[in-house]
Amino acid sequence: MTAAGAAAATEGDDKMPEHVDEMTPLERDLSIFQKLRLEKQPVGVKFLFAEPRGIPRLDKKLGLCEMIPEAQAGKVFYAGLEDHTCAGPVPLGMVEMDPFYNSGQIGPCLEVFKEARANRRIYEALPTLKKGTCNFTVFAPLNKLAFNPDVIVLTGRARQMEIVLRSMSWTTGQMYESKGTPVLGCAWTLVYPYLSGKINFNVTGLTFGHIAREVGTEGNVIVSVPWDSLPTMIENLQEMSWVLPAYEDGRENYTRRFERVTGEAGTWPQEDA
Repeated sequence: MTAAGAAAATEGDDKMPEHVDEMTPLERDLSIFQKLRLEKQPVGVKFLFAEPRGIPRLDKKLGLCEMIPEAQAGKVFYAGLEDHTCAGPVPLGMVEMDPFYNSGQIGPCLEVFKEARANRRIYEALPTLKKGTCNFTVFAPLNKLAFNPDVIVLTGRARQMEIVLRSMSWTTGQMYESKGTPVLGCAWTLVYPYLSGKINFNVTGLTFGHIAREVGTEGNVIVSVPWDSLPTMIENLQEMSWVLPAYEDGRENYTRRFERVTGEAGTWPQEDA
């Protein structure tokens, strides 16, 4: 590089920010989710390289799965490595995995898995951010959300979440997908949709941490929506029927509705007696 080129590069470096601004202001109207009348607020989550400004730090140590209900209770906060209990920093890429963990030693001790070889398989599939790329996470309930979220987490009854899942499939035909493991459910709720761009859902009470830490209401459905699915989902929620006519027919009336719609095509061949 010539002296002039080196000088230009140095001058350019002086103008470079320390890092990009990841906390961009909320640009999309997400208020349609409030019409679901969920018992608990949807939560926006942001994965950050740099420590955010103007947001209070979590004032206690929690498991990653516990941070969702903490935000649902109305709190806006961010958390770093020191604010975690449990294994949440593993899928967030905040720590280097110890061979003791990777070998599957913990699961048998907690009686979640019979043998270490069964436990270790989950670490081959576990969605994990590259080490050091996420140093902080920000959580905010929807009614206080002021930044563009990376993932929106919605929790509610099955019929409420049916509307959410169907809203994506309505124009795309996208299949419903549920991925998870017996432990580290937080990875599938938060990191998996962020990395894959796919909506994921699970049920409270199916993973070890939810039960042991008494997180959430057992049987509620958790739907995690990545940022790039939000435009389609919001548009479809605004256009489609939330409660389909067939849902209110009752069984017998629905049968007649189905026959009217399908005509002869809906008559299945009968075998001779």
